Amino acid sequence: MPLHPLRQPAHYLFVLPAALVVLVLWMALGNEDVASPAQRILPWLLACLGAGLALLYHQVRTLCLLLLVAVVFALLHQDVAGYLRSGHVGALTPLRFHATSAWLPLLFAGLALWPERGRRRQDLLVRTLVCGAALVVFLLLALQQPRGMHDLLSNRHWTWIPASWNALAQLPALLFLLATVAMGWQAWRHPRPLHTAMLLALLCLWWMLPRIFLQPVLLPALSSAALLVMLGAMLQESFHMAFRDELTGLPGRRAFNETLQRARGTYSIAMVDVDHFKSFNDTHGHDTGDDVLRLVASRLARVGDGGRAFRYGGEEFAVVFLDRPAAACIDAVEALRQSIEDARMQLRDRSTRSRDDDAGRQQRGRGGSGQVVQVTVSIGLADSRVDPRPAAVIKAADQALYVAKDEGRNQVRAQSGPRVLAVRAD
Repeated sequence: MPLHPLRQPAHYLFVLPAALVVLVLWMALGNEDVASPAQRILPWLLACLGAGLALLYHQVRTLCLLLLVAVVFALLHQDVAGYLRSGHVGALTPLRFHATSAWLPLLFAGLALWPERGRRRQDLLVRTLVCGAALVVFLLLALQQPRGMHDLLSNRHWTWIPASWNALAQLPALLFLLATVAMGWQAWRHPRPLHTAMLLALLCLWWMLPRIFLQPVLLPALSSAALLVMLGAMLQESFHMAFRDELTGLPGRRAFNETLQRARGTYSIAMVDVDHFKSFNDTHGHDTGDDVLRLVASRLARVGDGGRAFRYGGEEFAVVFLDRPAAACIDAVEALRQSIEDARMQLRDRSTRSRDDDAGRQQRGRGGSGQVVQVTVSIGLADSRVDPRPAAVIKAADQALYVAKDEGRNQVRAQSGPRVLAVRAD
């Protein structure tokens, strides 16, 4: 079984830019001021850049979270800057700080767990109205009873909870804890870079809040980090959408074309086609056909000798071997064909499958009484010595593939000059 995405280092690539920015800001900023003018503007620049990309990619949830972090930064920066100038806090600063500490995890978790549905404008309007209405009610109550609201947010309400477990007041700390658990569960059950980034952003803000008056450097540094991890995750997911096939998880046609554009010298291409896929699809249904493609892709992803597998289109795949002639790839290609032939797939009885997606996923791998089927592939192999142009190599590999299918399928044929040679005798 493959590792859970959260256990794979590639899942966290979006963290690198944020870590670099935090390191640079930490080294550049002192404790005498919140930040220089250029550094104070960095969170706003990141928020505006992220908001533009979120609108471009129709990511309403991310847009709202980016704006929320930017507003929190603006509110806290005002209070921290005033404290540093005068040496004491204003009359309303404690109330604003505790209110921000309590509402931030509520709004952040609510927006993060709220799935995106419907049209973009309607979704954005509903989120704005719900969050705005809650905040307006709170502001009206705070204006009427500022002291009582301050005591509600800052006092200890449950004496059995240790007072020293968190630097924030008891109620905001519990809200952060609940939000972290909920978003951690979301990141584990539905692993996406964006879900992980939202969780990390919340943790950055939680760690930042109780320390900003003692270490003002943390305000711009961790606010920028929270914005940047979400921005980086959004870009990482957009890259995966553009360059990876959603069904199989393999790199897609665009990634295949870019790999060939960068290829130099001698390289080989193996074109792989699933045998009798159309009749299999017609007999067992498109859902089962998708399972077949996933099975084949999982075997192709393990190709040796430096090969890289791609989803070319439909039931056709491609494997690229850079810096290797066709003769040096034959063993790896034949091993691929054999591994797919040896695989067995048990068809699921979809009439008994639970309608709940989570329950259905839990049933996977437990066996069943469905029909066991075998899948085979035909493979055509060619290298750039035929013609250095990628299109010509693909055409030569396709010709070898057609010969393999015409001569009985479930075999490998390699292009050698004008001839197509058998790799495995039937």
